[in-house]
Amino acid sequence: MALRGRLAAARGAWLVFEDEAGFSMTPPHAKTWSQRGRTPVVRVRGRSRRRISIAALTCYKPGHRSRLIYRPRRDDGQRDGRKSFSWRDYRDLLIAAHQQLGGPIVLVWDNLNVHKAAGLREFAEARDWLTIYYLPPYAPDLNPVEGIWSLLRRGWLSNVAFSTPEHLVQRIRRGLRHIQYRSDLIDGCLAETGLTIRPT
Repeated sequence: MALRGRLAAARGAWLVFEDEAGFSMTPPHAKTWSQRGRTPVVRVRGRSRRRISIAALTCYKPGHRSRLIYRPRRDDGQRDGRKSFSWRDYRDLLIAAHQQLGGPIVLVWDNLNVHKAAGLREFAEARDWLTIYYLPPYAPDLNPVEGIWSLLRRGWLSNVAFSTPEHLVQRIRRGLRHIQYRSDLIDGCLAETGLTIRPT
C-alpha cells in the first residue's frame, strides 16, 4: 500500500537531478585573443587548496519552468575539518527543495557513498514525497547538472584571477543566479543528456 501511494505521488512529481562539484582559487583556462606564441600569464595566489563545494539540483516538471536550486559549502582550511557535504547537508537541501517546489520529488543522483548513508536512507523511507533512483556507475553524461558546471566554468569562472575565496564565492553565486533566471539554459542541460520528459 505504501509503495502504491509513493508511485502515485511520483506521477505528478518534479524530476530532480543532483550533483556536486568543487571549485578552487585556480581559474579554469579558456581561449584568449592573445597573439600566437605569446601565451598570457594569469598570476594567482599560492593558497589554492581552499575549495568551495556546491551541491546543485536541476528540477523539471512538464508545464512548469525548470528550476536550479543549489547550496554552497566552504572549506575552512582546517586539516581536520569536513571538506565535502555530509548526509545531513543533503537532507537539508532536499527539505528546502521540497518546500520551494511545493510537490513530490523523484530524485536521481550518482552512487556516492554519502548518498547511500544509513541516515539518509532512513530519512527518505520516512518521506512519502521523496523517491530516489541511482544513476548507473560512471554515467555523468546522463546528469544535467554536469552541464551547469560546464556553463559556470566556461563562463563566469574562466580566465579570472581570484584574489580571495570571497571573490571566488561571489563569481560562483553570480553565475548560478544568472542560470537560475534562464530556464532555457537548464532545459538545454537536460537536452544535452539525450533524456526527455513526457507528461503522464
